[in-house]
Amino acid sequence: MKSEKITNVRQGEEKRRYDDACGTAHGLALIGERWALLVLRELMLGARRFSQLRADLPGISANVLTQRLSELEARGLVVKRRLPPPANVQVYEATEWGLEAEPIIQTLGRWAARSPSHDPTLPISGVSILLSMRTMFDREKVKGLNAVINFQFGHDSYVARIHGGEIDIVRGEAADASLTIAANPPANLAAVLYGKATCDLIEWSGDKALLDRFVDLFELPPKAPVPAS
Repeated sequence: MKSEKITNVRQGEEKRRYDDACGTAHGLALIGERWALLVLRELMLGARRFSQLRADLPGISANVLTQRLSELEARGLVVKRRLPPPANVQVYEATEWGLEAEPIIQTLGRWAARSPSHDPTLPISGVSILLSMRTMFDREKVKGLNAVINFQFGHDSYVARIHGGEIDIVRGEAADASLTIAANPPANLAAVLYGKATCDLIEWSGDKALLDRFVDLFELPPKAPVPAS
């Protein structure tokens, strides 16, 4: 069955190949299909269940998600495994090579955010907003800031550690966090960080001074100029 799946994926790649030796062309063959890169994006911060992926990608059908996961698995970017008891559920996670795609996602996201037609008010997943934080933070403003912040999006928990001018984010909770931020939906946090909406849109507890400084760390890049018609 597995060899048959890999054969089907390779046959599909034959139809989509660009006959171009450039690595960019091969990269598009690997993750350029509709939804493929977004599925991989959702696995950047750890393993997810099928239902979690479906919930955070509301526009994708179950059949298409199944197909994309199978393709990414056959290409070596995703692995499927079963969690030990008592969880005993099947999850998908990015391989070490798959995780190397994060800079691609960051660069593409920052570039596309400059589009005059980009709409930041659309829904966004928790993973996506956290990855955007690692992309859009102001390096000058983050200098000298050392902080641990917990984030909660529904049942999903993450912790961000800000140190040495970088933001590291992993799944889980930190007992030493000075601030906890909860957003449901995650788009509310995006509105606070990028739309400069008030913190009434989110729930928080802990260090208010840290919250005020944290929400000021992020800014979308300037829009690209529109050519005169």
